Amino acid sequence: MSTDETRRAFRRLVLSFVFITCGTVATAAGAAAPPIRDDEGQTIALRLPAAHIVSLAPGATAMMFAAGAGAHIVGTSDYSNEPEAAQRIERVGDSQGVDIERILALHPDVVVVWSSGNSAAQIAKLERVGLPVYRHRIRRLADIPDSVRRFGALAGTSEVAGPVADDLNARITALSQRYAAVSGGTMLVQVWDHPIYTVGQSELMTDVVTICGYRNIYADLPEPGPAVSLESVLERNPDVILAVGPDRRAADEWLHGWRAYPTLKAVRSGRLIPWTDQRLSRLGPSMVDAAEALCAALRR
Repeated sequence: MSTDETRRAFRRLVLSFVFITCGTVATAAGAAAPPIRDDEGQTIALRLPAAHIVSLAPGATAMMFAAGAGAHIVGTSDYSNEPEAAQRIERVGDSQGVDIERILALHPDVVVVWSSGNSAAQIAKLERVGLPVYRHRIRRLADIPDSVRRFGALAGTSEVAGPVADDLNARITALSQRYAAVSGGTMLVQVWDHPIYTVGQSELMTDVVTICGYRNIYADLPEPGPAVSLESVLERNPDVILAVGPDRRAADEWLHGWRAYPTLKAVRSGRLIPWTDQRLSRLGPSMVDAAEALCAALRR
């Protein structure tokens, strides 16, 4: 081969290498992350897994920690107190309002909202300023594992999220099977007094008491936390009253009030149960622990 031919061959080799290398770099730099779907099935378009996340949903905050994404959370809501590490994250608002300027200053890749807790106007405001919004919503206990998996995909921590989700799924399945044959009767789940607040069909506690073998007497109401009248409770006449109070003193006071109505089946049988495990209403992975504890307590 002549000297000129050798030079031309060498130049073609160099150009081919440059072309391949540059093309590979350009493809990697411009590659988009696989589409992420939130809990409501909406697609979140991100070029890369979210490295900076603002969470306005306490349950979602707990789930992200479980999914290995706690270090990615740069801002959260006032009631995000689970796990303990979440309490050290900067607060940017609550279910009633958020500080948009503070959120923007954190430069989040995505903002996680609680679709049944944050107001529609609040969510729309986040979208208007150009922030990608991930809608978090859990309707049943069995939804928790898949939600953890989705957060793992969102933050690029699926290697952690997958095994955690599998464990939660196994525990929920075992719980459902263990109490499948239980027929405990009807239950009033009381979450406040004066007026009486309970839980409806869309509240996760309804699913928990169903798994435990009971039927929420207000499972026909679509609201998550409806107020009901004393007359309505007396008419529906529950077999069990579960007082989910902020502390034991409050729960005992609520139950003491029901003793003024001896015709109630729950009063006649003494099935007035105080419950102060706050995990039952936190909407995070620890709700599985609370469900296991509640089902066991109801069988005593």
